[in-house]
Amino acid sequence: MTQPHTPSSTTETGVPNPPCGLPRRLLVMLYDTVLVIALLIIAGIIALPFTGTSQQAGRDVLYTLYLVAVWFGYVSGCWIHAGGTVGMRAWKVRLASTTGEPMDWRRAGIRFVVSLLSAAIFGLGFLTGLLRADRACWHDRASGTRLVRRAPKSDRAA
Repeated sequence: MTQPHTPSSTTETGVPNPPCGLPRRLLVMLYDTVLVIALLIIAGIIALPFTGTSQQAGRDVLYTLYLVAVWFGYVSGCWIHAGGTVGMRAWKVRLASTTGEPMDWRRAGIRFVVSLLSAAIFGLGFLTGLLRADRACWHDRASGTRLVRRAPKSDRAA
């Protein structure tokens, strides 16, 4: 089993990584949405022999919880073991701890639930990031994490 990822919010030279702004967050979310939809389609196909063809997400509680659990498993697994999802890596963003503690399932759960609430209230939790110097949204603050842009390759140790 791999160890939990413990990124800090500074580069190897001690310079703070710049926070991730809202436009880049939205691009990361768009990228990951495509992957999550594909993953949920596969999860639905896997469930077919057990649920039949009458199950609908949002209408059948157990099936909906199953799909949310698959979604949570993907994002949380990426956050804990790789420091970010595939979309985060593509847009050169990583999840950093504000406390220095490694990401765990509890913090991932808080981040996941609060991010859903942030989006459900007309995106207000995301929009608050525009008003803060550290660009932290509700789910960043609640989970003790933040999204930072990765240092360019020239700043990384070889």
